[in-house]
Amino acid sequence: MNTLPTFDGDTPLVPANQLLKRGERLLEPDVYRIELQGRLAVVKDYRRYRGTPLSPVARLLVRHEAKVLRTLQGWKHAPALLGTLGGLALGMEFIPGDTLSAGVQGVTQEVFDQLQSALARLHAAGITHNDLHGTNVVISAGVPVLLDFTSALRAPRWMRNWPIIRQLRRSDMKNLVKMRQRLTGQRPSAEQAALLAEPGWVQAVRGTWKHLYRRIKGQQ
Repeated sequence: MNTLPTFDGDTPLVPANQLLKRGERLLEPDVYRIELQGRLAVVKDYRRYRGTPLSPVARLLVRHEAKVLRTLQGWKHAPALLGTLGGLALGMEFIPGDTLSAGVQGVTQEVFDQLQSALARLHAAGITHNDLHGTNVVISAGVPVLLDFTSALRAPRWMRNWPIIRQLRRSDMKNLVKMRQRLTGQRPSAEQAALLAEPGWVQAVRGTWKHLYRRIKGQQ
């Protein structure tokens, strides 16, 4: 049985030429690939916030994502958690493959069927991803793997039928349907479109926000 490498205080964090993404926006981590005990791993590194007022928030983000990945440990549609370091860095399994945003050639309906089943299982566990787009889905050996659970929410059982939680599940599914249509040309069925249609209260909130935003922009 393959054992996962350990990400701990002895792990050297040297990005070298393996930088995958530079964190440029607020509370966006540097993401890079390292070799860990002979295997590739990915590190999300918030250490530039150490000693700043944003350090507690960065630590909270690391702790939150680690908790979600720990819950999903052993699931083939999410990377394995390798550990955290100093509260400001998160290590996880490197997933080889191409993201859906890279326009994977020949992506099949079977892949999207798997992705839909994976999302349904995630939602059944009370977890919404909340940032589902092509960059956060890697196709590895024909299996879709979800990445970046920073924005994920795990609702307790008693909250799962709240309107806001239902809307988050709906948003996840809408994003999946959009990706499938873009890459395969398959449009949602009438039944799917009805299920994914935004309820009136969501449209009202969205409309109010757009109105306020235009007024604010107009005053600048």
